[in-house]
Amino acid sequence: MGSSSQQETNLSYVNNGKRPLEISKSDDCCRETKLAKLSPDDSSNNDVRKYDSCSDLDVLIQPIGRDNSINCLIRCSRSDYGSIALLNRSFRSVIRSGEIYKSRRQKGVTEHWVYFSCDLLRWEAFDPIRCKWMHLPKMPPNDCFTYSDKESLAVGTELLVFGKEVTSQVIYRYSILTNSWTFGTSMNSPRCLFGSASLGEIAILVGGCDSQGNILSSAEMYNSATQRWETLPSMNTPRKMCSGVFMDKKFYVIGGTGGVGNGSRVLTCGEEYDLELKKWTRIPNMSPQRSGTDGEAEMPVPTGAPPLVAVVNNELFAADHADMEVKKYDKVRKSWVTIGRLPERAISMNGWGLAFRACGDRLMVIGGPTASVMGC
Repeated sequence: MGSSSQQETNLSYVNNGKRPLEISKSDDCCRETKLAKLSPDDSSNNDVRKYDSCSDLDVLIQPIGRDNSINCLIRCSRSDYGSIALLNRSFRSVIRSGEIYKSRRQKGVTEHWVYFSCDLLRWEAFDPIRCKWMHLPKMPPNDCFTYSDKESLAVGTELLVFGKEVTSQVIYRYSILTNSWTFGTSMNSPRCLFGSASLGEIAILVGGCDSQGNILSSAEMYNSATQRWETLPSMNTPRKMCSGVFMDKKFYVIGGTGGVGNGSRVLTCGEEYDLELKKWTRIPNMSPQRSGTDGEAEMPVPTGAPPLVAVVNNELFAADHADMEVKKYDKVRKSWVTIGRLPERAISMNGWGLAFRACGDRLMVIGGPTASVMGC
């Protein structure tokens, strides 16, 4: 994950699938809205239409000009954009075109939301600053997809939900620009149980399993601006059930499992991908381990969740669900240090049902008997 000053942060809760509490990043979510339309035979609104026609050319707030208007709009809450789009076609265009979100990223304007899916096809967004809930449109009905394991990833102005149909894997794509669901572009190598993270308009997905159950070392990068996938160099080690983060403008994959049959093992190493050099580097002992375990020693494959990791201000943290500890990664010594305890209510089933990710400059834990949200 990138730093909070570079992009907006969203966390998503999913009640089924590999990551029942998965956190991801994106740029917005708002209530479904409809644009107000003027009746052509309403002569009493002639003056309004005349002003609207003029403002539709380039100017948003006429007295201050277009650029200053956008500078004002990027400081409004994203939850207000649906109402702002009702003003006229110019406001609608600047919001629906994605221009306003691009300006927010360029100006470093951030806003942190939590996305939840507690029902099979329904998603909601929560604004922790305003304590406000918003609803996304319901996903298209698809029985096979509905009851399959699902994974989610928010990137740019999109929310991607990965799942299965009868004979193949499928991606549903929610766009905050149109407030609607469509089919997403298929990966070059479809997979499940992968590690992923997003940074601005790009996301990287690594490892996982193909449709035959083979563990993959391949990696792909998704660009939400072009909706295209690019095949990246493969990792050094095939792995599934791993976690991904962005840190210091590089992508890291952490932990997971590798091998097949009796050779299956927990991977304690991580790998760093340099986006400029397009090169992977193996990092020993990067996966947080429980107390009393030996660094690179092979261990039986557990039934637990992927590593619970998060990046705040380019520092890597982990939640140890077994020992109820919060740990920080020392990038110089390449080791983990315990810095505190998890909240007492942060209970889980071997890590399942617990989310631990960054929300701005804070760590956020979601879980417990009532799926409560706790900030650190």
